[in-house]
Amino acid sequence: MRLLLISNSTMPGEPYLDYPKQAIKAFLGDKPVNALFIPYAAVTFSFDDYVEKVQERFSEIGHQVTGIHTFSDPVEAVRRAEAIVVGGGNTWQLVRMMHDNHLVIAIREKVYGGTPFIGWSAGANVACPTLRTTNDMPVIDPHSFDTIGLVPFQINPHYLDANPDGHAGETREQRILEFLEINPGVTVLGLREGTMLLREGNQLSLKGSRKARIFRKGEKPLELSETDDFSFLLHQDLRFPTA
Repeated sequence: MRLLLISNSTMPGEPYLDYPKQAIKAFLGDKPVNALFIPYAAVTFSFDDYVEKVQERFSEIGHQVTGIHTFSDPVEAVRRAEAIVVGGGNTWQLVRMMHDNHLVIAIREKVYGGTPFIGWSAGANVACPTLRTTNDMPVIDPHSFDTIGLVPFQINPHYLDANPDGHAGETREQRILEFLEINPGVTVLGLREGTMLLREGNQLSLKGSRKARIFRKGEKPLELSETDDFSFLLHQDLRFPTA
């Protein structure tokens, strides 16, 4: 299995998808790839606009994307895909449309068969067993919290260490600890902005200058950097999605 799971699409002051584009290029290789792009997380702009935005960056690294919404049979489009790319936006909307179009199992089978998968933000969330560690507002009923299950742990993209000045609500860590209180057998990885996870077979590593923060109920959070081996996170029971 080959995965590139990116915390965020854009760093402040940079063009869209600029900071991860070289990692995407290295991941996909030198041979041109026409990746299947899933834009379902877009809410306030069109899928066509989303494809155009992503294509602008992919063309700079010798690849291209085609929106899944342009195919009459999205499941067949997944089965024929050279690579699968899932963009960020609202995770709840993304998961609802994936279930509506019967894509959860189709993508899982395709990626387990060796097709490369790239996802950022919401697209990284759906690589987990469920969407329940997203930061997004639940704007729509997703039918099921189950997602693709390409890794056996949960990711919290855009992980923040503290709240902005003047904000008195829970920190991200407090929210994750609440999640673990209800779900004690789950591991959550806080993926800070500017970082990404790379899976090549049974090897898992972090890319980027910032550390990842790993949470388990009853244990002190673990901070690991790109010099550490994250592969131990793959050696857990994976709860397969049911839809």
